[in-house]
Amino acid sequence: MTETTSGPARGSRSKGSKNKGLRIERVHTTPGVHPYDEVVWERRDVVMTNWRDGSVNFEQRGVEFPDFWSVNAVNIVTSKYFRGAVGSPTREASLKQLIDRVVGTYRKSGEANGYFASPADAEIFDHELTYALLHQVFSFNSPVWFNVGTKQPQQVSACFILSVDDSMESILDWYKEEGMIFKGGSGAGLNLSRIRSSKELLSSGGNASGPVSFMRGADASAGTIKSGGATRRAAKMVVLDVDHPDVEAFIETKVKEEEKVRALRDAGFDMDLGGDDITSVQYQNANNSVRVNDTFMKAVESGSQFGLRSRMTGEPIEEIDAKSLFRKMAEAAWACADPGIQYDDTINHWHTSPETGRITASNPCSEYMHLDNSSCNLASLNLMKFLEDDDAGNQRFDAERFAKVVELVITAMDISICFADFPTQKIGETTRAFRQLGIGYANLGALLMATGHAYDSDGGRALAGAITSLMTGTSYKRSAELAGVVGPYDGYARNADAHNRVMKQHSDANAIAKRVDDLDSPVWAAATEAWQDVLRLGEKSGFRNAQASVLAPTGTIGLMMDCDTTGVEPDLALVKFKKLVGGGSMQIVNNTVPKALKRLGYQPEQVEAIVAHIAEHGNVIDAPGLKLEHYEVFDCAMGERSISPMGHVRMMAAAQPFLSGAISKTVNMSESATVEEIEEIYFEGWKLGLKALAIYRDNCKVGQPLSAKKKEEKAAEQAEPEVEKVVEYRPVRKRLPKGRPGITTSFTVGGAEGYMTANSYPDDGLGEVFLKMSKQGSTLAGMMDAFSIAVSVGLQYGVPLETYVSKFTNMRFEPAGMTDDPDVRMAQSIVDYIFRRLALDFLPFETRSALGIHSAEERQRHLETGSYEASEDDVDVEGLAQSAPRRLEAPKATTTAAQSETSAPKEAHSSTELVEIQLGLNADAPLCFSCGTKMRRAGSCYLCEGCGSTSGCS
Repeated sequence: MTETTSGPARGSRSKGSKNKGLRIERVHTTPGVHPYDEVVWERRDVVMTNWRDGSVNFEQRGVEFPDFWSVNAVNIVTSKYFRGAVGSPTREASLKQLIDRVVGTYRKSGEANGYFASPADAEIFDHELTYALLHQVFSFNSPVWFNVGTKQPQQVSACFILSVDDSMESILDWYKEEGMIFKGGSGAGLNLSRIRSSKELLSSGGNASGPVSFMRGADASAGTIKSGGATRRAAKMVVLDVDHPDVEAFIETKVKEEEKVRALRDAGFDMDLGGDDITSVQYQNANNSVRVNDTFMKAVESGSQFGLRSRMTGEPIEEIDAKSLFRKMAEAAWACADPGIQYDDTINHWHTSPETGRITASNPCSEYMHLDNSSCNLASLNLMKFLEDDDAGNQRFDAERFAKVVELVITAMDISICFADFPTQKIGETTRAFRQLGIGYANLGALLMATGHAYDSDGGRALAGAITSLMTGTSYKRSAELAGVVGPYDGYARNADAHNRVMKQHSDANAIAKRVDDLDSPVWAAATEAWQDVLRLGEKSGFRNAQASVLAPTGTIGLMMDCDTTGVEPDLALVKFKKLVGGGSMQIVNNTVPKALKRLGYQPEQVEAIVAHIAEHGNVIDAPGLKLEHYEVFDCAMGERSISPMGHVRMMAAAQPFLSGAISKTVNMSESATVEEIEEIYFEGWKLGLKALAIYRDNCKVGQPLSAKKKEEKAAEQAEPEVEKVVEYRPVRKRLPKGRPGITTSFTVGGAEGYMTANSYPDDGLGEVFLKMSKQGSTLAGMMDAFSIAVSVGLQYGVPLETYVSKFTNMRFEPAGMTDDPDVRMAQSIVDYIFRRLALDFLPFETRSALGIHSAEERQRHLETGSYEASEDDVDVEGLAQSAPRRLEAPKATTTAAQSETSAPKEAHSSTELVEIQLGLNADAPLCFSCGTKMRRAGSCYLCEGCGSTSGCS
């Protein structure tokens, strides 16, 4: 059972305070009218299936939602956030019940702790919060929806930072605390730099194990807990300081494991996502980051030496070339995306509580950075809700209303700490003493496009910076107002000078920021006024919160708010995948595209023609009437006109000076990116004042060459075997009879379609294979014809099928990717798919199980019972003759290759898959373990559009 701590609010109203609580203003609501009475409600049936095998993952009928909520938002909220056993009378069945459960708890706690000036103010708070949630103006993070107002511990935080010292007791506590956080579906990060290195001695005289060795135990624990989870992995971050003597071993951990993956794949082991043998690979459950300081980065810049320091004495024990170590970091990131980089001096330069302790680590997604053994609860605003047309038909960002909503949300978030439970006593004590909050936003990419700004442009960065500055300035303003009502955070008195210094730094950054156009200038003006209030009120009353803002991934809650883009990310693509009421789906051009074209001055008939072009081609290239200088407005994360890596870095730099914490974002790079480009990005991130940075090079997880080792293997293959030939053996060909049973299977692999006919001996297994690809006469079709003849002849000469299977499965080349086969979800190539399918159809269970090949039913059984084999009650006696093929009805008519191109199109089930089809790309994203849909990136994490599952913060 999770250990929890609770109690009254600390830092409550100060003695002798004359304030009677906050006065709450109405922004959206009308006196005497409840927000629920202003919308149209309707009943819907939520039935969520795994499209690969048709199984029902979740079903609840007759749920009640506003008519303007999308199918996806309704599905996510019903399946993820409604509490109570499905089918029971206690199960929530209306959005009203969910919102009332949460808002009622916040109001009750706010009244009990003296936040409101009167009962009338409490009611306004209740109505305004209800309206904002009902109309998808903002959302709390997922733990709030899971836990608040229920009988279980009311954990409201999604982000945690732990600590570990150089003792076995502390290390074992780390394992336990991390495990309990994972069990609750959250993630944690920590810095291992206090653990002495493997180059130092123990008090007993032996060598220390070093932090890398202890990472193995923590990784195994996380992997075990992950395997038992249903919706998210065990998310974790491991940080090591750049001056730790074991930093090189830390950098190389995942590179070596990726080499292991390649070698085991080539040997025939099942190393696919979710495969049995992937568990032998270590260090895969964490994001790794190296914490660099200014001394190191300056040494890189000058090409000088840098000292690695003893953990026990602080003295240098080894001198290394800084540029060489920096190169190793970039090479490792090029090979496997780890480690990321965190800029220690920049992080602590913006630290509001340095007298209590340094900031040493972050949460798994890298946006929350504060004291060890602390937590942060998140909430995100939907920026598109504040884009309006003025009386003249011109667009404007409603800065005044945005600021009012920020005040409301910050008030609610701070109230939540009064009643919240925490996974450990240490985390509870630190969080109550410093009251860290993480307000942020989503839909920035959609907002920029809708306003006619390119994501990588001065105008786009200016608007993003202005909104971020207004958000954080307003948050600290309200925090100072709260301090005047219920007192500053407990740690403020000790850290007052530092906290006020950081507020001045934010204000100064706001003052010098570049103003570009009529959209961002009014927002900057509002932000300037907010920061002036922050300095004035903070000097008088202090602050209620040590931290106010971060930019989180906004995964599941982004879907709940019907956001087109997550966090600070640009749009994924111009064409979206949309679910329809009553079932089915359709592809639509983003709603932001017409708004952008209107903003850019195009007439309605021009807009219609451009949108039609995008719908057909998936991009704006050669769109009729679209000016070349406007192409960049429609650049996206993927596609022919994708945003450059430095474009992502510059956007992060525009927002970072106005955030308390950091930004969850991964800079995507093409497969052809070089190590030098990664070095440049890591270096520019430091120069531009970022706090953390991570990159991902497309296909790096499977495309990393084995250099010298591979050459040695190739040389060994070419060498003559030293075996004396004693007996010459000539096999005899056994031809198939004229009439023979067979199976014809249609398949799609990475968009390539084809048919496989597998004929067998009447009583003795597979005898021949015929492969037909679409586009008759193409090189691929010709090669597959020749390949199938060669395999067929080999089978008839006695080559065992399992030999082919062991040699050809896991072979990787294009086309590769998603398939339409529920038993083989992903294939590394057409050859990989073919022999997995043949193994499932013709090999005995024991043989293919040893090769790591199982059907969807068997994998599901393994998840439920721990065994792939059916129990005696489940055994199908007739199906035990597995050497005979499946018997399918013969097709009524032969399908030609030309017909197959139109009759079996690849079907998309998410925006990521749609982009792959339209642009011919292969997105490196995992499949959702819950519903089988291909996920998409959300910050540093992944998000499933099908069921809302995430791999990190929500």
